[in-house]
Amino acid sequence: MNKVLVSLLLTLGITGLAHAAGDLVAGQNKAAVCGACHGADGNSAAPNFPKLAGQGERYLLKQLQDIKSGSRQVVEMTGLLDNLSDQDLADIAAYFANQKMSVGAADPKLVERGEALFRGGKLEEGMPACIGCHAPNGRGLDAAGFPQIGGQHAAYVAKQLTDFREGNRTNDGDSLIMRSIAAKLSNKDIEALSSYVQGLH
Repeated sequence: MNKVLVSLLLTLGITGLAHAAGDLVAGQNKAAVCGACHGADGNSAAPNFPKLAGQGERYLLKQLQDIKSGSRQVVEMTGLLDNLSDQDLADIAAYFANQKMSVGAADPKLVERGEALFRGGKLEEGMPACIGCHAPNGRGLDAAGFPQIGGQHAAYVAKQLTDFREGNRTNDGDSLIMRSIAAKLSNKDIEALSSYVQGLH
């Protein structure tokens, strides 16, 4: 448990770095091309593309910077951010952060298991509850750069958890917060948790 606490504190310190202030009005025009996959308001219709609407500005900016630099590999976005400045990325992040995320529905058969993992973790295996970073309602903690996951597509959440678990996604920093948590999740855990998160609001 101390290891998790230290990791969280390190992450808070690292993500506390200053970043350019985004202009959401300018961001709306700059985000037009994003709408093809993520929806004009950031609510993607396709379950494999994440909803960006309502996501924390700090988190969105970090992901855009990581994708542009190559530290987060997203094949579908290859080259799309190459010609954008840091200010452009900040503006896009501000625009999507100020939209409202739509909410899906959880599979009733998976709610009990998903809720147990989300609210209670797997403490016997050293896995903390998701609410510690993502809040009881899934809103996340923007000041720390922890994303909103409530309402996110289950298919997208499942892929990200699997990618963290398998080491295919590594941009959770040197503290390995998500990789160490996802390592303790089975495929059935991921299915239940992802479904629960999709209906959480």
